[in-house]
Amino acid sequence: MDPVIFASEVRQTLASVLAELSFSRLVVLTDSNTQSNCLPIISSILPQDAIFISVSAGEINKNLDTCSQIWSQMTAAALDRKALMLNLGGGVITDMGGFCASLYKRGVRFVNMPTTLLSQVDASVGGKLGVDFQGLKNHLGVFNEPETVIVAQEFLTTLPQSELRSGYAEILKHGLIRDAAYFSKLKIKDWESQDWESLINHSVGIKKAVVEADPKEAGLRKILNFGHTIGHAFESYFLDTSNHLLHGEAIALGMICEGFLSFQKVGFSYEELDQLTKTMLQIYGKVDFEVNELDPILDLCLQDKKNEGSTLMFSLLTSIGDCTYNIPVNREEIRTAIIHYHNL
Repeated sequence: MDPVIFASEVRQTLASVLAELSFSRLVVLTDSNTQSNCLPIISSILPQDAIFISVSAGEINKNLDTCSQIWSQMTAAALDRKALMLNLGGGVITDMGGFCASLYKRGVRFVNMPTTLLSQVDASVGGKLGVDFQGLKNHLGVFNEPETVIVAQEFLTTLPQSELRSGYAEILKHGLIRDAAYFSKLKIKDWESQDWESLINHSVGIKKAVVEADPKEAGLRKILNFGHTIGHAFESYFLDTSNHLLHGEAIALGMICEGFLSFQKVGFSYEELDQLTKTMLQIYGKVDFEVNELDPILDLCLQDKKNEGSTLMFSLLTSIGDCTYNIPVNREEIRTAIIHYHNL
């Protein structure tokens, strides 16, 4: 079975996948948003004895408490090791659902149906699964591949514009780290009027090639983390506040800061830094924060999974379309980069 299936007709594709996979029982995981907006799109072809589990939506619920609820309901349904889990949702659901499937009875198979632009171009490929822990993003997790990923553009019609914009940050990132020509063609003005199918296909192709070359993130795959060390720190810091950031909004901020570090550390040109900065600010605007909030944000950077001991390891741009990795950066250099963003 193909690792990623681009579905022109989502019900027909899902029916074909379920017919091909032998399983004792199907469990469908949704959140409160996809339960009402996406599940009705596919419900007519699901087995009559399917088990439905729904959890509260949002990154704030991507934790072990929610996993415990999921495992409890799977256990109450007496699901055996031949059960199949269908994760219908954005990156929170596909990450957490795959994580829960991987640990239940030492592992049951799962299929991911990403419903947001972000999850279709990012979480759909690579087998990274996990949950947040003690305020640290994806702190607990495993590598495990789904049986397949069904990508259907039909689900994008259920999204608010803010979620489309969030996903677009990962598309921009793919161009910045791997394909300058792709980046140059991406729209800044009227960004929402795009051929999403073409962009999703291209972005998935970029990520898939990188992941296949380095499945367990020993080297090249680290370039996919550009913008994420500082971005994740801001996302975690504001997670349980009124200034909550969507993933793409945080990563756009992170890419400006890490673009500045690229300029300082690996020869990224000022002209390209300016292009990157103007692109992100035009689409995402600026995130407001106080300089006295810097220390807890810097502390969160130190918890990043890419660090080696006490050394902070960054993936940085040498030019638009080319990214290097394992560049050591100290706390004061990160502080300077964030202050640069604050002063824009």
